[in-house]
Amino acid sequence: MFLAQFIQYIKYEKRYSPHTVTAYESDLAQFHTFLNHPYSVLAHPSEVTHHHIRNWMVSLMDDKLTSRSVNRKVATLRKYFKFLLQEGIITVNPTARIQSPKIGKQLPVVVEEEKLSRLLDNESIFTNDFKGMRDKLVVEMLFGTGMRLAELLGLVESDINTYEGTVTVLGKRNKQRIIPLNKELKQLIQEYLALKKSEVFANKSLKLIVTNTGANAYAKMVYLIVQKYLNYVSTQTKRSPHVLRHTFATSLLNKGADLNAIKDLLGHASLSATQVYTHNSVERLKSIYKQAHPKA
Repeated sequence: MFLAQFIQYIKYEKRYSPHTVTAYESDLAQFHTFLNHPYSVLAHPSEVTHHHIRNWMVSLMDDKLTSRSVNRKVATLRKYFKFLLQEGIITVNPTARIQSPKIGKQLPVVVEEEKLSRLLDNESIFTNDFKGMRDKLVVEMLFGTGMRLAELLGLVESDINTYEGTVTVLGKRNKQRIIPLNKELKQLIQEYLALKKSEVFANKSLKLIVTNTGANAYAKMVYLIVQKYLNYVSTQTKRSPHVLRHTFATSLLNKGADLNAIKDLLGHASLSATQVYTHNSVERLKSIYKQAHPKA
């Protein structure tokens, strides 16, 4: 009952994205399962103590979860119990005495620009049918705009302004932003929309990215598309849509773009979230220095 109330709260009042809501539901379900074993079922959230949460964290680490993953799950509990406290369902927040595991600095994973350019310019990799053009558009949109996976899936055809060369994106917390499109991406979108219109689909969706049958695209599909094509040019383990977002930001920064402008393009709430990309830029400068300076 209390969990359902919380989900309604984050979904409709806080307006969290469907992806975030699903993650919160999963984390809380996992915590509830843990409370059953080795503990008996706790009848009320007020019975949960910081000892239960700490023991859960230990069990997660024993299962080889990273500190980052554990912290994310603990953040879910913090939000949940804070909600229960505000609603008067509990009087003590058990997460107040919880310290999150320390996380080592982790640089964003990117793909080299040259490799991506080689991939996107290779006419033999992407087929000329609907599926091939759709797949290419997925990769081009993620790399060319830096938008999130959920934002790409949420795009409808009317979000594209081919006259102005822009796309309107609905980001986190329903914040809207406008991202410019480069000439090649703009042309690809126009060709794709024309081909999509001519296709005889079993389904008719106004979403920009659709399946082979014309239905709404889904997250797993986009993941598989990105992984498939990055496999042509990269041997790195991480080949996700977010890697292309990181690559977009790092490319702009390496070419001298203003950090505040990158922040706005990415839809970050604060500059601190964008500053992580400066580390990649510094590492690149160090590499150039070592290669070029006689005393390096």
